[in-house]
Amino acid sequence: MAHNDAVPSPVHVAFLGCGFITGVHSGHLRRLRGVVAASYASRDRDRAEAFRARYRGVRSYGAYGDAIDDPGVDAVVVAVPPRFHLELALRALDAGKHVLVEKPAFPRLADFEQVREARDRAGRVVLVGENDHYKPLAVCLRRLLADGAIGEIVLASFTTLARRLKAAGDWRNDEAMAGGDAFFEEGIHWLHLANSLGPAITAVHGFRPPPSRTGPDRRAKSILVAFRYDTGAAGSLHYSREVPSLLRGVRLSKLFGRDGIITFESNGALVLVRGRAQAWPRVLFPGFRDIRGYQAMYRDFSRAIRDGSVPQMSLEAAMVDQRLMEQIYAMADGVPADDSPTDGSPADGTADTVANG
Repeated sequence: MAHNDAVPSPVHVAFLGCGFITGVHSGHLRRLRGVVAASYASRDRDRAEAFRARYRGVRSYGAYGDAIDDPGVDAVVVAVPPRFHLELALRALDAGKHVLVEKPAFPRLADFEQVREARDRAGRVVLVGENDHYKPLAVCLRRLLADGAIGEIVLASFTTLARRLKAAGDWRNDEAMAGGDAFFEEGIHWLHLANSLGPAITAVHGFRPPPSRTGPDRRAKSILVAFRYDTGAAGSLHYSREVPSLLRGVRLSKLFGRDGIITFESNGALVLVRGRAQAWPRVLFPGFRDIRGYQAMYRDFSRAIRDGSVPQMSLEAAMVDQRLMEQIYAMADGVPADDSPTDGSPADGTADTVANG
């Protein structure tokens, strides 16, 4: 990567996969023109070129390997279904590229270990694309708890409910492709949020209702997670993508402390804080400009690449979430954690007309 003493050149990232989530990332990168420059790779060269033109990218490639082997590319964004993340991440690291891998990063803890070894050999940065870690909501909640706004936490209740069924042709219906069910594929955001606010989850249990046998979306789509923090506080996470809800899934979650309560809208629009001495709650608006955290995530990624620092959403941080996820499924299904999701096959067989979200 070329450097200028006054103004460093943007980090050049190449997206591997030109589907939905690549479009989401690219839309947020429009505000980071001087920080990140993007190129696009697809097995369909015309599709890659369409993305390059739409998002004013640098280059387009007709194969993932072409982007990985381009000496002008600093980093890759692995944005294909999770089944193929491991192979592409290892290949990119072997070629000396930094890697941002979309969540859920890998289906097994053993896969994280392989990538960590490859990262350390290559001396490169790997960031797991858990954008919710960088959301203004998460930053606000962490600050409030660190400042003792509600005293010691006693209970925590996280709720995310919406009816968002997948169509018959959606690759997420194939758990081998997605790495797991709906909670694994998208609920990982909420598990991370619950475990990233300060206290650490030390015990966790999952209760998974049987999936619906009607309609095209046959995945398990609901789960209740009960957990205990290292402080002794207890918590729950209600997750569903099949329960009808008003206002596109707007729900309230709460943190109960000995000196007050924090209530927050699950999408991050507002936070209410009521302390011991307050008659009325304080109303906070964490921020709308980067409400989903993508811009902050890419700033962290580019900063880590430039100065060799550890990104906030490092492999190690994501491995903590993966350990909890494997424990949840082991308890929910009554099987050893090591028996959950299996390896995938080579990425050459993937279609990138869609991508994981």
